[in-house]
Amino acid sequence: MTAAVLTAFGGPDFLQLRDDVPVPDVQAGQVLVRVTAASVNNTDIWTREGAYGLPGDPDAKAGWRGSIEFPRIQGADMVGYICNVGNGVDAQRLGKRVLVDPAFYDEASDDANPIGLLGSERHGGFAEYVLVDDERAHDVSNSPLIDEQLACLPTAYGTALGMFERAAFGHGETVLITGASGGVGLALVQLAAARDATVIALTSSGKAEKVTEAGATYVVDRDSTDVEKNILEVAPRGLDIVADVVGGETVASVLPLLREGGRWVIAGAVGGPIVTFDLRRLYLQNRRFIGSSMHTPAHFRKLVVEANSGKISPRVAETFPLSKIHEAQRFFQQRKHVGKIVVLPSIGS
Repeated sequence: MTAAVLTAFGGPDFLQLRDDVPVPDVQAGQVLVRVTAASVNNTDIWTREGAYGLPGDPDAKAGWRGSIEFPRIQGADMVGYICNVGNGVDAQRLGKRVLVDPAFYDEASDDANPIGLLGSERHGGFAEYVLVDDERAHDVSNSPLIDEQLACLPTAYGTALGMFERAAFGHGETVLITGASGGVGLALVQLAAARDATVIALTSSGKAEKVTEAGATYVVDRDSTDVEKNILEVAPRGLDIVADVVGGETVASVLPLLREGGRWVIAGAVGGPIVTFDLRRLYLQNRRFIGSSMHTPAHFRKLVVEANSGKISPRVAETFPLSKIHEAQRFFQQRKHVGKIVVLPSIGS
């Protein structure tokens, strides 16, 4: 089969497109999925670059959870059709369209924490076929969403849903969303709008129209000379929640805008991983700072319900055949798009 194989940490040259990769053998409790669509995420780029660092050594080359075994087929997010099943799996699963939960968990419980990821700790979906545990392949045969849209969901929407669930986000609250035009950011906008929230989206002015279409109540230009003043103009009583995928200087400048008892939930650090802020502004107002990494099994099942109901409509910014995986990643890194970049393994060049 054809697959995008990472051979070592480094630049794009270390991600090789190969057409001689063996189709994996199905083991007991597993299903073989013919991949029809797989989306690109920051984690694909950062895993290739080894950009996650290690405790005590933030500049160390490492994957999401530390070391990675090479070669590794990349791609965390995928949708496809079950074409083979292992012992112990219901044969009626054959032919079902499935959305794959890319996470591996620390225990068998609804609230388990993710400790591994397809495309990182195990082979992922930038390939014609992927092997996954049966319980991780969720039936979306009846979803009104097309394959390209479904492929947008696992990491971006799973992460967004996990952020809101961990922050106990309630209906009608006021939320600031950073990085609102990206995959997770746009998912946060859609999910927050569905909860009747006042959604303040922080993004570039050129992407304001599409972010508004996704459900933002207000858009604040992240390049403004006075971002904090602009936020207060539309939220004079302050913020209930900040859903942050950027980090960096935004943390210190916006933290005082949280209301008493407000929550700051963070799931990314594209603006910088090292931050400085006044701890007194945290504890004196009973604010909470919450780290959120992806989703739990329970969160993902909720996401599948949303996908099957058609209540969410992921935006596909661009599609590429698997043969143009490098072009897809370059396009992704330019960050000029709104929505998700999707790779189609079943489509030729």
